[in-house]
Amino acid sequence: MVVETFQSLFLERELNRFNARETMPTIKDVARLAGVSPATVSHVINDSAPISQETRRRVLEAIQVLGYQPSVIARGLQAGQSRMLGYSWVPMPETKFDPILDQFLENMAEAAARHDYHLLTFPAPDPHREIDVYRQMVGSRRVDGFILSNTTLDDARIQLLMDAKFPFVAFGRSNPEWDFPFIDVDGAEGIRLAVRHLVALGHHRIACLAWPEDSLTGQFRLQGYYDGLGEAGLSQNSKWVLRIENDYAQAYAAAKELLSLPAAERPTAITCLADLMAIGVLNAAADSGARVGQDLAITGFDDAPVARFLRPPLTSLRQPIAEIGDLVVQMLLALLQGEPLEEPQRLLPPVLIVRESTRLEG
Repeated sequence: MVVETFQSLFLERELNRFNARETMPTIKDVARLAGVSPATVSHVINDSAPISQETRRRVLEAIQVLGYQPSVIARGLQAGQSRMLGYSWVPMPETKFDPILDQFLENMAEAAARHDYHLLTFPAPDPHREIDVYRQMVGSRRVDGFILSNTTLDDARIQLLMDAKFPFVAFGRSNPEWDFPFIDVDGAEGIRLAVRHLVALGHHRIACLAWPEDSLTGQFRLQGYYDGLGEAGLSQNSKWVLRIENDYAQAYAAAKELLSLPAAERPTAITCLADLMAIGVLNAAADSGARVGQDLAITGFDDAPVARFLRPPLTSLRQPIAEIGDLVVQMLLALLQGEPLEEPQRLLPPVLIVRESTRLEG
């Protein structure tokens, strides 16, 4: 009884001393309250050594009383890991938006947290400076691995990480001869679905707002357009393919150009490689007096949240971003644990979401 009373008074005194400091609890605070060494607390947290049940109980009780949160970074350093996954993002100008990559980042962060990892994100406005950042982070081991997006042909980041044999997984493809793990959306299949949908509605003059030739993703999607025309037995018309940036103003101007063609050459449908471009086409059609869904059908790609709120709502291709965000993290963690990947390169199909922008109604 005397021992229990003494222990109770000791715990109360130590807790009052800590509360008076108004700081975050440390492992030393836990050790002092539990009456053990910091090393013993560490062993309990990491389950790294045999500890008696009574000692374990006191440590866990002290952790609960103090509200102590073990440092993920400190635990990682003890294991020779940072428990951080690197990810660079490209800042968007005010005239553009990229809800897909925003959602991708959110899904990755959630997936990493479920495995006690965190994302270390850093902006990459300049590709030349960006590769230097990657090189420094590889050398310093600030992260355990990288997740890449916005990949390109001859992507310097991929080349660097392959040469360094540093773990990474990409959301996107690059040079076909390069052997690296990636997940990508089958953009060619997506645009082919859009063209098939338009053909089924009776459209034979279908235009495409494409991206510049240096866009690898754009090339895949444009191939889907040509595949869709070929599948339907429709001939290609160079006037109906306009290469522009993923930009509202350029899409608006391109749509105006297409709608100014003579009636016999004017397209009755326009498929766009991104929703932002489709919004430009919607507004150009409205300003030209064309009735969207009747005189002109329009499709986008990404199914951004705003697509359903446009007038009329936009038919678009939805990418499985939540699944991709989870899969890239799972794949990277498997690589970090030395596990072989059953399917290191995967293409996931998008889903066509049909709305009023392609419905021919009276």
